[in-house]
Amino acid sequence: MVGLSRDPERARGANPTVSWHAWNPMAERPPVSALEGVDAVVNLIGEPIDQRWTEDAKQRIRASRERSTKNLVDGLSAADPRPGKLVSQSAVGYYGDRGDAIVDESVLPGTSFDAGVCATWEASAQAAGDIGMRVVLTRTGLVLDPQAGLLKQLLLPFRLGLGGPIAGGRQYMPWIHVDDWVRLVLWALDGDDRTGPYNATAPNPVTNAELSKTLGRVLGRPAVMPIPKAAMKLRFGNELGEVVAGGQRAVPRRALDAGFAFTHPDLEPALRNLLGR
Repeated sequence: MVGLSRDPERARGANPTVSWHAWNPMAERPPVSALEGVDAVVNLIGEPIDQRWTEDAKQRIRASRERSTKNLVDGLSAADPRPGKLVSQSAVGYYGDRGDAIVDESVLPGTSFDAGVCATWEASAQAAGDIGMRVVLTRTGLVLDPQAGLLKQLLLPFRLGLGGPIAGGRQYMPWIHVDDWVRLVLWALDGDDRTGPYNATAPNPVTNAELSKTLGRVLGRPAVMPIPKAAMKLRFGNELGEVVAGGQRAVPRRALDAGFAFTHPDLEPALRNLLGR
């Protein structure tokens, strides 16, 4: 297994079983020697989006996906032999805020900043199809993992009894257990007929209020401390604050239709599995 990292020494310390190569994705193509003879590539490039969306931050967020993915595809085009498959990360933010409407992969992109970023990110990855690679786009929801991401951030306040719904709690939060996300990526790599976008979300999305109530129940703590939209805007700024207050009732229609079976389709059992409760 081969990995590309801006800091290969640090990456090697975290996972010495991978052959790590240095790559500055914003500035250059990856080294061809790292790509030749590799069967498939999984692209997870992208600066964190959960920060205040200043103009500089928005430029970095966009470029870290669009330019870096273009550099990756340019490197892949020079490899001989080149990998045959690319699974490239995207996000359910592609759809923008959709309220209560059920969202599958046929829905067109939204008009918000994050939707535009996802659309250009996907277009950069799709260019690998022009050099004969099979391209899959994983429109990922909220990956639940106690060691990272949203769930890690929620655990401390919820354990202290300070958790609750955000901005009224009516917005849908398309979630996925980290193990199912990994399984879905591997499934996408394996099937030669699997191309295009797949919602990487559990089949049963929940509202923010349902997620809060369920996490509180799993932890045995109250979850009744609401966080108003104004607090989200104060923390993240007006634009991202509005996005946090919105959501997508995204469902993995294409994966389900193709026979993918989720190990953790329902939220409460998934949380109990992740938290050992």
